[in-house]
Amino acid sequence: MGDRETWRWGETLYQPCHTVTPSPRHRVILLEGGIMARLGVNIDHIATVRQARGVMYPDPVTAAGIVELAGADGIVCHLREDRRHIQDRDLRLLKEVVQTRLNLEMAATEEMIRIALATKPDIVTLVPEKREELTTEGGLDVIKSHQPLKKGVQRLQKGGIPVSLFVDPRKDQIKASEEVGANSIEIHTGHYSDAKNAAEADEELKKILDAVAEASHRNLQIAAGHGLNYVNVQRIAEIREIEELNIGHSIIARAVLVGLDRAVREMIALIKK
Repeated sequence: MGDRETWRWGETLYQPCHTVTPSPRHRVILLEGGIMARLGVNIDHIATVRQARGVMYPDPVTAAGIVELAGADGIVCHLREDRRHIQDRDLRLLKEVVQTRLNLEMAATEEMIRIALATKPDIVTLVPEKREELTTEGGLDVIKSHQPLKKGVQRLQKGGIPVSLFVDPRKDQIKASEEVGANSIEIHTGHYSDAKNAAEADEELKKILDAVAEASHRNLQIAAGHGLNYVNVQRIAEIREIEELNIGHSIIARAVLVGLDRAVREMIALIKK
């Protein structure tokens, strides 16, 4: 990982060597103490392992219980149109057993809106979706899809479900999110997470800080996620206005080596540090 950070899988503590020094205009929204983001754990890749063999295990519903017992604040799952991991039955059972908060990620399609209205998750996060992608590649284009998204948001809210939009850290997309009536946004942190060096990471972090300031100005609740891991999460967790971090792949990957309970607890420790 070069000179940017030190990361050892066998240790419980991870310390990036590079620290961002925010500019004066960004400094106001960095964590000053006493406030910390909630952790939502995405359990999709528990189901990915199961679906690889078409068997009944490992069970994402069982995993959700372990995640909650480890201290996570919520469970996230993505019911994709191609059903590549989470299945409809998983969603129904998760709704019955989750004790914290169930966040359903989904595309804004007629089928998914009907499923959400029938299932009643605690919140829906609308995301873009392509069948050929390995994972979500970017945020919604709220500007381009303004009218259909607005109708979808209104239908879900009429059914008593708050709606978040997964968007890139761009002011115009955040403005459009407010215009379509979203309750909150989730800022796509993928480009920050994929940064190849410290300078690139700093630049992407500044975009996130600007996006957070814009969303806060518009009184939108703010979450963040995608690609966050045990190395890069602390710099995002330090941003005071971000209320929730949604993390999946890195936690499940670490759980393969150290166990799910420990993987979740270690991520919580980093967020609260």
